[in-house]
Amino acid sequence: MRYYISDLHFYHHNLLDKMDNRGFSSVEEMNEYIIEQWNKKVRKNDEVVILGDLSYGNGIQTNEILNRLKGKLFLIRGNHDKLYLEDKNFDSSRFGWIRDYAELNDDRKKVILCHYPICCYNGQYRTDERGNSKTYMLYGHIHNSREQALVDNFINITRQTRIDPNSDKDLRYIPCQMINCFCMYSDYQPLSLMEWIENDIKRKNPDNI
Repeated sequence: MRYYISDLHFYHHNLLDKMDNRGFSSVEEMNEYIIEQWNKKVRKNDEVVILGDLSYGNGIQTNEILNRLKGKLFLIRGNHDKLYLEDKNFDSSRFGWIRDYAELNDDRKKVILCHYPICCYNGQYRTDERGNSKTYMLYGHIHNSREQALVDNFINITRQTRIDPNSDKDLRYIPCQMINCFCMYSDYQPLSLMEWIENDIKRKNPDNI
């Protein structure tokens, strides 16, 4: 099984009572909760792609965290990963790869992976014979913020835009499947692609749950 998650921010004090207001009394409490949630879901041979901003700790601290997380790990670099990645004491061998951007196949769908949301992503127009999207853009970075509200507005506008506005025969609308894999949306558990799709629908349509 392959899972995805973003913006865990281990050791990041400011997120306890600012921006995210995560509500933990200390980073140690937050770290332990995230590790517990992760290991409830992930098994030894599962793959987990971390979409950036894994840790605000140094190399040794981040190594200790990674050694406690189950699964085979892969990292999409985020803007807050520089501290530990450039630390000479950090052991990067825990990651199968470290990239700024990746494209993978998952459950017969194409997945675009980047820490930052990409509004016009590769394969966006690909659909199956029923008109269902075949490509999904997974990202992080913006947490649950005003920027997320702007991205949601962009998605809604895009989905209401005709592919060919001058043709009465072409009634298709532009596909736009962008999903924020922000860890707080999943209570700090990595989710599969299908689980993130369901999570995203529920987040955007809470009245229909």
